[in-house]
Amino acid sequence: MKFGWINLLVILSFISLSSCSNKNKLSAESDTVVITQRDDGTISLDVEKATCYHNRTDPSLNTAEWSIKITKPGRYGVWLVSAAKDTMNLGYRAPVTIDINGERLEVKPVGNKIVRNAGNVKSPYYRADSYAGTFYVQNPGEYNVQVISEKIIALDNRKNWQNEPVNTMLMSVMLTPMSR
Repeated sequence: MKFGWINLLVILSFISLSSCSNKNKLSAESDTVVITQRDDGTISLDVEKATCYHNRTDPSLNTAEWSIKITKPGRYGVWLVSAAKDTMNLGYRAPVTIDINGERLEVKPVGNKIVRNAGNVKSPYYRADSYAGTFYVQNPGEYNVQVISEKIIALDNRKNWQNEPVNTMLMSVMLTPMSR
C-alpha cells in the first residue's frame, strides 16, 4: 500500500509542474535561449523568460532556470529583484537558493535598495533589490543558473498577480561585475 501512495505522489508532482513562459516547454526538445552579457558586463535574468517549474503542493520548491553566456570572467555580485508591497518585510519564508554550475548561494532576501516608480513594477508594489552575495567565474563560456524560491510565480499566475493576495514576487536576478 505504501508503494502505491508513493507512486501516486510522484505522478501528482509531475502533473503539478507548469512553465513560467509559454515559449519554454518542459521537454528536452525545446530550444534553450542563451542570455548573453550586456556591454557593461551585467546579466539580467527575468523570471518571465526562464524555464520554470511550479510545485503546487510545496511552493518552496518553485524553480527558475536560465542558460547564460559569460564573455568577461571575474567576480559577479548577485542581486534578487522583487516586487513587494511591504519593503520592510519581504515575506520570504525560506532562503532563496541560487546555483551557478554547482556554486551555491543561500540567502533570505531583505530590501537593500528600494526603487520607487520602477517601470516594471506597478502600484501598490515597490521594487526591492536584495544583495545575495558573489560568484566567481574563472573562464568565459556557457553556464546554467538555477534559482529556487516560493516567490517564483508561474507566468499564468503572474498575469493576474494584482488580483491575488501576493505580497512579494521574485521578478529577476541581476549579475553585476565587481570592479577590482
